[in-house]
Amino acid sequence: MTGEEIRQAFLRFFEEKGHNIIPSSSLVPQDDPTLLLTSAGMVQFKPYFLGEAIPPNPRLASCQKCFRNTDIDSVGDPSHLTFFEMLGNFSVGDYFKREAIAWAWEFVTERLNLPPDRLWATIFLDDDEAFNCWQEVGVPADRILRFGERDNFWGPAGDSGPCGPCSEIHYDLGEGFGCGKPGCQPGCECGRFLEIWNLVFTQFNQDREGRRAPLPKPNIDTGMGLERTAVVMQGKVSVYETDLLAPLVARIAEILGRNYGEDAAADHAIKVIAEHSRGIVFLIADGVLPSNEGRGYVLRRVLRRAALFGRRLGMERYLETVAEAVFQKMGSVYPELAEKEIDILTVIDDEEKRFDETLDAGLSHFNAFLEEARGRGERVIPGESAFKLHDTYGFPVELTTELAAEHGFTVDLEGFEQEMKHQRERARAARKFGLGGKTEVAIYKQLGIQTGFVGYEEHRHKSSVAGLVVNGEPVGEVSQGDEVEVILRETPFYGEMGGQVGDSGEMHGYRGRIKVNDTVRPLPELTVHRGQVVEGEIFLDDEVEAIVDSERRLDIARNHTATHLLQAALRQVLGGQVRQSGSLVAPERLRFDFTHSAALTEEELARVQHIVNEKIRKNLD
Repeated sequence: MTGEEIRQAFLRFFEEKGHNIIPSSSLVPQDDPTLLLTSAGMVQFKPYFLGEAIPPNPRLASCQKCFRNTDIDSVGDPSHLTFFEMLGNFSVGDYFKREAIAWAWEFVTERLNLPPDRLWATIFLDDDEAFNCWQEVGVPADRILRFGERDNFWGPAGDSGPCGPCSEIHYDLGEGFGCGKPGCQPGCECGRFLEIWNLVFTQFNQDREGRRAPLPKPNIDTGMGLERTAVVMQGKVSVYETDLLAPLVARIAEILGRNYGEDAAADHAIKVIAEHSRGIVFLIADGVLPSNEGRGYVLRRVLRRAALFGRRLGMERYLETVAEAVFQKMGSVYPELAEKEIDILTVIDDEEKRFDETLDAGLSHFNAFLEEARGRGERVIPGESAFKLHDTYGFPVELTTELAAEHGFTVDLEGFEQEMKHQRERARAARKFGLGGKTEVAIYKQLGIQTGFVGYEEHRHKSSVAGLVVNGEPVGEVSQGDEVEVILRETPFYGEMGGQVGDSGEMHGYRGRIKVNDTVRPLPELTVHRGQVVEGEIFLDDEVEAIVDSERRLDIARNHTATHLLQAALRQVLGGQVRQSGSLVAPERLRFDFTHSAALTEEELARVQHIVNEKIRKNLD
């Protein structure tokens, strides 16, 4: 069976079992701060498992594109991938272990026609229910193995969420693939047994401290790796020999002028490039752009890693050509690739150019660092040197570590992290504003005050003083000339958030008056007014009238609306891949930061400006 035939057979089988077929979601998780990238089929269904949303059907199935950056260093071996497709069937409080196991066995033995005597099951240590279910479908007791939490407990996806014990199906590739020892079985590292399907019995919700609480209803979350299943179905020994990756391997070998299979080092490089190329294309298609943090850092790391492996084989600036092979292979299944082909190729070309510009200088410094270490009689590259390669020459530290290992060296990662920490501290210090950043958040937390916001309905509001802070210390009173931070029980003042600057105005009490210069929100539930006492005195618990500068607020509101108009116009002119990455909304101007592979041309800028002005002239509600 081809990869496409396996994909269709799986979805058709579960459709027959009453499942809704759900399209793959983006590699960028929506509204899920616990995850960097979509790493499993269940990610888009988490709200259903947690009871936060109602599914269209309690039975769901999908073929989900996934990316796991934990396996980058293992890429090139027979089975580990960063980008892969995960076939999965899901039950939201409907069926449980018995049905999940019975249907999995039916699919692999009757639809895929895998010989039952080549299949093994693994279960969690004390999961007798799963053990009995496997015996019911005909798996002998000596081919049902029990493993601990490291192997047979899954989740959560991210730092919190649904999780539970799991049960895996392993396929025996045969004695010729393994260590040859008599007791070889799943769990052996020799590679003879290939895990093809993981059935997760999600029974718990785990919080960020690792505490687990039972879910309202137990659920089923399964994942069958398409690429690994293709290895079995096509009688191959590696995912790179299947029809899912072999065309890419052949295209790369052709570009490089190599014969695949003749040189182990070259073969490894070709496999890494083939694997990374798929991930690069799909990450960019889902709106990720190269950067030095978060998802962008993952993309930059795999893109530069692929570029470097190609360099070693004598090729430069070739990843665009490989990407075109990805479009040809996967464009019919994932139409978003064709829609964004030009954007994807542009991003790849720009990043390769940037890397080329710094690569030779970076490698020269890397070699100099090696020689310095040898001169000291050491085989460690200092953290400071690794940081310089990262900060100045764009070398992800993992790339430096790989290069060092090839020469028998290690990298002082602890020292590197210290340098990164110092850089973050310098950046934080540069961002301080207002009263010099004197008041620590810890002080606000100690006050334990919450501020109600009434500024949508009112620009003037009578309230009482709940807190006064001078020079980072809580005080009971302030007098004329004092620079002060004031906390009210309720406020009409909008605190700086989401790029919109805070309100200014005044506070009038019966004993004094404060001019408010800025309003901030150091905590989600707390608003702090920063200003100066210009008349008399203000005491804790005084009644005051808080008055927002309404004209300034309206100027800010108009510029806030303009940022939304601007983003819509940019997406219209440049394409849907445009994403907001920051903004400033002030009374006299706005700034809008966005992701795109190049600066706007004068023509594009004029078109954007025309669209925004046209919408303003229409005076839309």
